[in-house]
Amino acid sequence: MKRSDLLLVGILIFIGLAGLLVFKSLAADHLIAVIRQDDQVIERIDLTKVKESRTITVSGDYHNIIQIEPNRIRFEKSDCPEQICVYTGWLSEYGDIAVCLPNKAIVSIEKE
Repeated sequence: MKRSDLLLVGILIFIGLAGLLVFKSLAADHLIAVIRQDDQVIERIDLTKVKESRTITVSGDYHNIIQIEPNRIRFEKSDCPEQICVYTGWLSEYGDIAVCLPNKAIVSIEKE
């Protein structure tokens, strides 16, 4: 192979990878956080459109404070006995889920 052939192959690989990155960024789905309690949707939030941090309080047998930030969500505080929902941490990817069983509250991330 000549040096010019190697250069051409390198340029084609670069163009292919750049095109793949552009396509992937344009085809990205919005991540939607869904907050449910007792099988009822309380709120749907497009995490990609969140600009400022805010909280939502979910009341029931117990109280959950859910914190929402750009591209992520979590149970910030809860007065339930074991705090498993709080220890789950931040949810930021499709399929992530956190549950507070005592309060029957669920936070999940879905695609648009």
